[in-house]
Amino acid sequence: MKQGFKVVVLCGALLGFGLNAQGHAATESKKPAPVAKKADSRAAADTKHTGKTAAVPAAKSATSKTRTATAKAPTKSPSASAGRKSSVKHASASQAGVKKHSKHSHKVAVADVDSAHLALYSASALVIDQETGNALFEKQSGAVVPIASISKLMTAMVVLDAKLDMNEVIAIGDDDVDELKGTRSRLPVGTSMTRQTAMLLALMSSENRAAHALGRHYPGGMPAFVKAMNQKALALGMANSRFEEPTGLSSNNVSTAHDLARMVAAAARYPEIRNFSTTDEASVDINGHIREFRNTNALVRSDTWEIGVSKTGYISEAGRCLVMQARVADKPVVIVLLDSSGKMTRSLTLGRRPA
Repeated sequence: MKQGFKVVVLCGALLGFGLNAQGHAATESKKPAPVAKKADSRAAADTKHTGKTAAVPAAKSATSKTRTATAKAPTKSPSASAGRKSSVKHASASQAGVKKHSKHSHKVAVADVDSAHLALYSASALVIDQETGNALFEKQSGAVVPIASISKLMTAMVVLDAKLDMNEVIAIGDDDVDELKGTRSRLPVGTSMTRQTAMLLALMSSENRAAHALGRHYPGGMPAFVKAMNQKALALGMANSRFEEPTGLSSNNVSTAHDLARMVAAAARYPEIRNFSTTDEASVDINGHIREFRNTNALVRSDTWEIGVSKTGYISEAGRCLVMQARVADKPVVIVLLDSSGKMTRSLTLGRRPA
């Protein structure tokens, strides 16, 4: 190459650039979601059951495809290679209408990444080439820090490991209301949904009540769930990590960039997590009102990166956080960015060396 170039990833909070992302762990959007004007007749019929969630197909666009699952269809695990498929392939008793954009990765060679040209504003960070295990860049990667909603990846793995019925209907209860940070939610107490839909909303939209309900409906309740989270962390070699609850709202959920790289790599082996965490949006009927839930990472709507796993997070103690597993020039890379201190600083610039 005669000219160098750089690929800039501005994640999560790029609202000023027209990438509308919802709030993160403790910053749920205060604006009501638009109510769909037209609903599928079958979904409309489901709204007669108070408290149940159903969904309608999301609006089609030139760059996306929509799939609406039937209420009684058996659950089908998405393909393990579904990283950036054009649509989510899963069945849900809540009929969640979902969107996924097709992606094309930049042809940036991993070997060309020059850490000297990295413009990084996170207090702790790590970029790893998954094929070689080599760290392409690291900064305070061993520091033990709060991880906010990145915790929800562990929550999802524990639920899936238990092989619970994903079509079982669970309800949002009073115990799922956040009394620690006082965050808002668009899931009122009494709302019912399938376990699968709860996981989708927890991973895609970082819905805290959905994540908490997943833990509360675990066999043995919340104590057993938290124990399972910490046992899973040890099994993955996350020696410097500790989980206290499933949402990440507690600053006692802590880890390191190195440990989180292990967790993201493990999460990428679950087809459900790959699909749910990179879903663009879902249309869900909440007590007769159609709500549009969007991914908290606006980058999943970009046409320039191929993302396999994505999760954002924010509480004041953790700063703005982002973890991703992505393919760059057909090579799998894990990116961990922790404790960025501003809306525009959760960013990573990968510079290519001039030839």
